[in-house]
Amino acid sequence: MPDSDSQPLITKFMSKFFRSKRAKRTFIRRGIALLALLFILCGFWAWRMVLASNFDIKETTYVYVDSKKDFNDLCSQLKDSASCKSLTTFKQLAYLIGYPEKMKTGRYAIEPGTGNLRLLKNLIGGLQSPTRITFNNIRLKSDLAQRLDDQLMVSKEEMLTLFNDSASCAALGFSPETIQAMFIPNTYEVYWDITPANLMKRIQKEYKAFWNEDRLAKASKAGLTPIQVSILASIVEEETAKADEMGMVAGLYLNRLRINMPLQADPTVKFAVGDVTLKRILFEHLQVDSPYNTYKHTGLPPGPIRVPSIGGINSVLNHNQHDYIYMCAKEDFSGRHNFASTLAEHAKNANKYRAELNRRQIK
Repeated sequence: MPDSDSQPLITKFMSKFFRSKRAKRTFIRRGIALLALLFILCGFWAWRMVLASNFDIKETTYVYVDSKKDFNDLCSQLKDSASCKSLTTFKQLAYLIGYPEKMKTGRYAIEPGTGNLRLLKNLIGGLQSPTRITFNNIRLKSDLAQRLDDQLMVSKEEMLTLFNDSASCAALGFSPETIQAMFIPNTYEVYWDITPANLMKRIQKEYKAFWNEDRLAKASKAGLTPIQVSILASIVEEETAKADEMGMVAGLYLNRLRINMPLQADPTVKFAVGDVTLKRILFEHLQVDSPYNTYKHTGLPPGPIRVPSIGGINSVLNHNQHDYIYMCAKEDFSGRHNFASTLAEHAKNANKYRAELNRRQIK
């Protein structure tokens, strides 16, 4: 049994021992709590960076990666077009998985609720969304090239090069003069980054599908090839904007073609002159030396004077049967025409129209 002098030493030792043990436990508990907090914070940050919705949008939005493949431009689109909540987390994950070095062209959809990882998977995999293109109400090849430029990654210059290249057009069954006939105005679904050459092949495929057996039979019955139908349809559409009159106009021109009579279509003269805004065709315009001047040359011109619509094509295929070979714009400027079977009757109609032009001082 220890003496009384040793009691304080034992008490001090035991007290120090238990205090040290409690301190260690406290330290451990605090360490665990800190690690748990760090784990929670890291987990929250990882969740926010990888899985959480990062775009404040209510409907599907699209971003575009062009041939320049500029990562900063993409980030600007995400901010401006897709209302990205945190570009920082997007950039961190993008650099973490090496996306800036793996960028692929295309049009990519961002749906409501999309997180960074989901978007980056689509971007890296090139899982783009197709886009719909249209080209209605087109006159010149340059207009068509610009319309495609506006809707796809292709450039106007690239398309015009193909439109004017004889070999490229011939491979598709056309010429630079007739290539517009291949473009049937409709809505087509393609990938935004489609190449110009592949776009031409796709349009050719749609063209062949459009010209089914029924349409081919009607064209043959009218004595025309599909391309000739398109050329005549382009003239008809420039001649009248009235859908219910197109069949009459088409029938008249077909009557003229059958008897080898010049079409004498004013729209072709405007095309030859290079001014579709002309309101009055004068004698000097009729003298222009061009294969598109149907006052000087019989038959159809070398190519369409616009991209004809499906309605215009159908007006030729389903033209009205009649014996009219003359027509003149109505003097009421309604956009309609007076039709005639004889030159004498046509002269009367033409005089009425000229008189109204003079009265209105239209030159």
